[in-house]
Amino acid sequence: MTWGYVFRRLAMFFAVVLAATTVNFIVPRLAPGDPTAAVLEQLMSRGQQVQGAQDIVTVYRERFGLDDPMIVQYGRYLFNSLRLDLGSSISYFPQSVTSAILGALPWTIALLSVSTVIAFGLGSLIGALLAWPGSPRAVHRLAPFLMVLSAIPYYLLALIVLYLLAIWTGWFPLGGAYSVFPNGFSFPVLWDLAYHAFLPALSIVLAGLGFWALGMRGAMINVLGEDYLALAEAKGLKKGRIFFKYAMRNAMLPQVTALAIALGTAASGSVLVEVAFNYPGIGYLLYNALRSSDYFLIQGVAFFLVITVAFAVLVLDLLYPLLDPRIQRL
Repeated sequence: MTWGYVFRRLAMFFAVVLAATTVNFIVPRLAPGDPTAAVLEQLMSRGQQVQGAQDIVTVYRERFGLDDPMIVQYGRYLFNSLRLDLGSSISYFPQSVTSAILGALPWTIALLSVSTVIAFGLGSLIGALLAWPGSPRAVHRLAPFLMVLSAIPYYLLALIVLYLLAIWTGWFPLGGAYSVFPNGFSFPVLWDLAYHAFLPALSIVLAGLGFWALGMRGAMINVLGEDYLALAEAKGLKKGRIFFKYAMRNAMLPQVTALAIALGTAASGSVLVEVAFNYPGIGYLLYNALRSSDYFLIQGVAFFLVITVAFAVLVLDLLYPLLDPRIQRL
């Protein structure tokens, strides 16, 4: 891998971020409705009286620069994004967009990262065993179940899990992330957080299990006829070593690529799960921003998602030669 290749990938990274942030600026403004008027309508729908609503809308539009020409708003948006100044949220005013995202980010990282990694590891192992000759017969009986799981949308699984384990049996809470706001780290606090996160994590794991297993099964089938496996068997190596070190290790490369993208897009993919369980993560924050037409918060969340996806792909592309020495980047 040469420095020229590294610089080209960095240039592509910044080009993708610039293009995505431009689309991120345009799309929210194509949606109908006024963000400040939407906030006032929400207040009035709850029975609150708002005096001088039109004057408030006018002042807020001037405060947030929504009456400026579009090219002026775009230039200000790009300049502020470079400084990581994403402005103030309209629906959470006077809280800034950055603080709102940072407040929701730990919840999403804790929920999505752990559940995605669990689904990836368990699904990849099951998928490899499905394709491996001589694996237990009980594993092969899981194939139809995994195909069904891969076809069910994750938000539908969330509703099924919510009904069975929260509404019907009452074993788990209907939603939320904690019973009492966590103050410090102790075993009761961690237990309460894990107790509330179990159902949303279970729905994400079940939704990803079939995808990872079927993907790994296809990749494993492609490596079964390779010469290095026949050579390893001829040397008399143990079947477990051949399975993990030779077959599964080489079949994992496409899975690792998909994992990097899945981790980068995890927050956006959890919107409906977090909404279904009222979980205070990035997805729930984006849902509230879309409901109230909060341009700045929508742009901030989308900008964060663009950066994470682009950065995950960049890191993966630079690490691929280390994962597989056969790959050369010139």
